[in-house]
Amino acid sequence: MLKVTGPGSITTCDGVTRRDFLQVGALGAIGLSMAKYEALAAAGATNKSKDKRSCIMIFNLGAPSQLDLFDMKPDAPREVRGPFKPINTKGDFEISELLPLHAKFADKFSLVRSCYHTAAAVHDTGHQMMQTGRLFTGGNITPHAGCALEFLKGRRSDLPAHVIMPELMGPTGGNMPHGQDAGFLGKTYDPYVINADPSVKDFKVPDLLPPKEIGEARLQRRKELRDVVEGAVKNFEASEAAKLMDANFAGAYRVMTSQKAREAFDLTKEPLKVRERYGMTRFGQCCLLARRLVEAGVRFVTVNTFITVFNEITWDIHGSKPFTSIEGMRDLICPMYDQGYTALLEDLAQRGLLDDTMVCNLAEFGRTPKVNPAGGRDHWPNCWTMGFAGGGVKGGRAIGKSDEIGAYPAERPVSPPMVVATIFESLGLDLDTHLPGPAGRPFPLVDFGTQPIKELFA
Repeated sequence: MLKVTGPGSITTCDGVTRRDFLQVGALGAIGLSMAKYEALAAAGATNKSKDKRSCIMIFNLGAPSQLDLFDMKPDAPREVRGPFKPINTKGDFEISELLPLHAKFADKFSLVRSCYHTAAAVHDTGHQMMQTGRLFTGGNITPHAGCALEFLKGRRSDLPAHVIMPELMGPTGGNMPHGQDAGFLGKTYDPYVINADPSVKDFKVPDLLPPKEIGEARLQRRKELRDVVEGAVKNFEASEAAKLMDANFAGAYRVMTSQKAREAFDLTKEPLKVRERYGMTRFGQCCLLARRLVEAGVRFVTVNTFITVFNEITWDIHGSKPFTSIEGMRDLICPMYDQGYTALLEDLAQRGLLDDTMVCNLAEFGRTPKVNPAGGRDHWPNCWTMGFAGGGVKGGRAIGKSDEIGAYPAERPVSPPMVVATIFESLGLDLDTHLPGPAGRPFPLVDFGTQPIKELFA
């Protein structure tokens, strides 16, 4: 028996309210309807020939040192060049001896050595710009590139369109938004966050398990009640708040009850040899899980290499606590990163997925040209290096050039909006597309005149 107690309120015979039902209910489809996507495609807002494309964004929170890893200056003074030596690669560039596996796979990725921005040298501003293409001003929070993609193309299956792992960025000192949500697009298009470490024993994604207080039988009964509820609460359903809740919980329900989703997140299905190739680290297993997700149909995966810069070993090599020393980078970070990233490229290539999967390695800024008194390097947004592979990118090349001490772009300067435009270009989005912005005003996907880094695809 279903009791309707008034507009916006229902109670089932076992005393469950509509709010309880919505914890696991499914009253609408999340994301774009197929009709809307087809309309956008017909209007040229998306390139249907690239609909198989996905993106794995590796965000190197903390910011790797370009001078110690990707853009070395062996002829510069010691306080500039640092303690490490360059080695030859399969590409037309050298990289650091700290990344020997990168050297072997350099024909599969290209470097952009002339990225810069002019905002404050704090982590949060770089996080915003590199993931959304804009610095947040006037209270406007621009959506993450993966959220914009979900709005424009929707999901392919029961799996979410955009997944962030292992969790959202945490404190990095600026107390500002990091740009890892849907911003003005609304929570309907927020990413799915796994909130778990895939390297731990018995790893499971919390949201794939029904809440403890809701048994399997009750879960099924709520699913069967869907048609009844939809007919009984039309007044409530007319409100925008209800529509938002319906979309959010519909997406959660689809993931929670989907066998395909469970299998995609199940790393035990991978041979131990494959898991060990990636490295049994949080980053390595995130890379493996990212491959599994794009293979299963997820359009966009964001991997946060680290969560915070405080009191843990990260790329933020200021040289003294609570930050990381250059020795910590050498002994811990680089081996982990070298193994996980190259395993991802190798695995994608062997499975025939690399051509349709862009893997971009981003960071919020670079490091100072001169080593500081603590033996580390500080924040430097004036020049740094990024990596791109797959998704139409031609590997083995270095694009752009820094000056003789790696301090400023000397050739082909590249700004954060151009990086985001490059991702959209790979994914087949028309850069002239508009999103529904604040107050319903059209908001350009990228600012007028922003162009992708076309040399990556040539």
